[in-house]
Amino acid sequence: MIHVRHRHTERFTVVGNHLAQHAELSAAAIGIAVYIQSLPDGVSVTAKSLALRFREGETTVRRALNELERAGYIARPRIALGGGKFATRTFSYDKPRCVPAKAAAPALPPVRKKQDQAQPPKPCFQPQPPAAPPPLTTSPVDDATSPTDDSAGPTDDPAGPAADLLAGLRLADPRLVLSVADVRRLAPAVDTWLGRSATPAQITRPLTARLPPEPVPIHHPARFVEYRLTHLLPPPLPVPAVADERRVDAPPPVITCDGCERGIRSHDPNARCADCRAETEAEARAQAEAEVRAQAGAEAEAQAGAA
Repeated sequence: MIHVRHRHTERFTVVGNHLAQHAELSAAAIGIAVYIQSLPDGVSVTAKSLALRFREGETTVRRALNELERAGYIARPRIALGGGKFATRTFSYDKPRCVPAKAAAPALPPVRKKQDQAQPPKPCFQPQPPAAPPPLTTSPVDDATSPTDDSAGPTDDPAGPAADLLAGLRLADPRLVLSVADVRRLAPAVDTWLGRSATPAQITRPLTARLPPEPVPIHHPARFVEYRLTHLLPPPLPVPAVADERRVDAPPPVITCDGCERGIRSHDPNARCADCRAETEAEARAQAEAEVRAQAGAEAEAQAGAA
């Protein structure tokens, strides 16, 4: 093996060989540990969020997190929130059992000279806060032209399955960060996918599959996601033919036989009962036999006349 070195100047993470060459950790655990160390503070690293980012399933991700916790690369203590509620906070360690450097001890103040000690201390004046500006008085004309609360755009964060899916795309790839306005604008397109019986996993997969390589930035993630939501929209599922199945499984209707006026069940409106069909077949056979005998007699008379 020959290394081709490259000196990174941006978007890089320093990883120790004690992790990259760990003898007891699995490949999934080492890869997830490197990914966690490359993330900024505040990003969710739960098993479900990591399963959306990687191809491994949630069970494999949980096993890898348990390995990292046993090795000391992560810690997941439970914190009481009050009212009987608890939350799990994850701490990532670049090296097991490493602690942040202690703050430097504060320097001692210099020893004052005797002449400085003899002088009385000067009074310390604290700056007064600036006076509050007087309330602005507006004329009726200004009130009529000023924007009202209804004209202002909504300030609350979008909620719902579509908004949660769009906001969680940055967990799959940090470059797919969408603003609140982008999430609100793209949510109807995701609702269209959900209305066509597409699951959140089936929507996330085409949006995050085959992305550009990691060094290549995505300058407009909202346009990128909008293009895929529009051009990769699946067709609606076919409606099952429930009415046809019920019609076939239902018993045939009751009709009246044309020969004997007997009630029978049949889908054919011109059907006859078994007795009438037997009589019709017997009459047809008798008529066919009579025609055969008549034809044979005619042939015999013709042969006798010729002789």
